[in-house]
Amino acid sequence: MIFKNYPLSYHAFAKKAAIAAAAAQRQGIFWEYHDRLFANYDHLNDQKFREIARDLNLDMEKFEKDMNDPATILRVDKDAQLGHSVGVKGTPTIFINGSISKARTLEEIRAIVEDNLEKARKRAALSEG
Repeated sequence: MIFKNYPLSYHAFAKKAAIAAAAAQRQGIFWEYHDRLFANYDHLNDQKFREIARDLNLDMEKFEKDMNDPATILRVDKDAQLGHSVGVKGTPTIFINGSISKARTLEEIRAIVEDNLEKARKRAALSEG
């Protein structure tokens, strides 16, 4: 699984939230920070980003520095550009084997992955035989 940022332009704090999560990742707690952002999606602002960082015991000086680091911002921008170039229109967008999937539940995703694996096994068996 690969996670890419795709901040939605109509959400005032989406890009800053993605940058904050990338800054948290530099301290090894991307998913924890990410989950807190989504739990508070309707209350996001600069103060909330710092509050979540403090609650997760991040080094605040490093967090603030990484939030303003051009490399962190560039990473988020590159992710968004990539998403746009491959047809992402919203979030979440799930790709399986290079195609956008409409699957949303773990069961649906599992079924598609298992189907793809079975097809790959059959192709491998045919090429061996």
